[in-house]
Amino acid sequence: MSRRLVWLQLLIGWFPIWVLFTSIIITVHRTSFADAAFISLRMIVAAAILGIGVQRITERFRWPVIVRPGFVVLHFAAAICYSVAWIILNSLIESILQGSLLIVIGIGMSSFLLVGIWLYVMIAGVSYTLQSSARAAQAEAAAARAQLAALRSQLNPHFLFNALHSVVQLIPREPKVAARAAEEVAALLRATLEDDRDVITLARELDFVKRYLDVERIRFGERLQVRVDVPEDAATATLPSFAVQTLVENAVRHGAAPSMEATEIVIHATLGDDVLHVRVDDTGVGLNPSRNESGSGLRRLRERLSALYRGEAKLDVAPRSGGGTTAMLTVPQEMDD
Repeated sequence: MSRRLVWLQLLIGWFPIWVLFTSIIITVHRTSFADAAFISLRMIVAAAILGIGVQRITERFRWPVIVRPGFVVLHFAAAICYSVAWIILNSLIESILQGSLLIVIGIGMSSFLLVGIWLYVMIAGVSYTLQSSARAAQAEAAAARAQLAALRSQLNPHFLFNALHSVVQLIPREPKVAARAAEEVAALLRATLEDDRDVITLARELDFVKRYLDVERIRFGERLQVRVDVPEDAATATLPSFAVQTLVENAVRHGAAPSMEATEIVIHATLGDDVLHVRVDDTGVGLNPSRNESGSGLRRLRERLSALYRGEAKLDVAPRSGGGTTAMLTVPQEMDD
């Protein structure tokens, strides 16, 4: 965004407040329009300068998933501080212009304090609204990138070649199994292309994961063992699409594939205090410290979590006790618009 456009938006945003202040000054103090307009302009300038600090506060303390008393107390205290600072800055400007020390309190200290608090609420509200819009745009862009990346990374030509090659080998020996395997590959492709929702239920995500694992079993056979432990209440919880699939795929690619032994993948989920916890354990070869995740599905998943849940969701990946890897996904269930 150009600097000229930023200034234009600021002028448009503050213009109605300037008109309101000018009208109030004319009505209360019976002064001329020119004098009232100049006084209100000075008040607006002071409010806008201090508004930069309000914007920094909203950036530092983002609107939470669940509004708690501490968040309200924080902004109430900040609003009072802003109002007092506004009175002081107004008084300083007037003192400089008049050449003598003045305390500007308008029609009364309490009324001026309330106006300052109202200005704080207005600036903070606009800042949070803009941040929410920016996050929504970021989440939409991340979702589009993630869906395309999911198709490329989860169903890349190499993977499809292996799956289809396995199907071809099954045709002369087990035609019925080959037909079912081909249907699984087609269903997986169809589900990836058709489901464009960014947030889905865990039950629907697990359906997709099952299809993905059915295809992978064509290659791994009995070497790939899967166990799912998800209670009914957790199954109805929501999370980003392809989230569990990304964790399972990571376990298959970096845990099961390099190992000649059977690898067990366990998907466990719990729901408590409006937070969904999903854990994916594997008994594969374990983490490779030298492996860079900068281009992996894990990095893309973390980006989506940040955009969708405002820093309230997280993903932790660590070595598993006894060998293998544990991935823990934490997703809040209540989001405020």
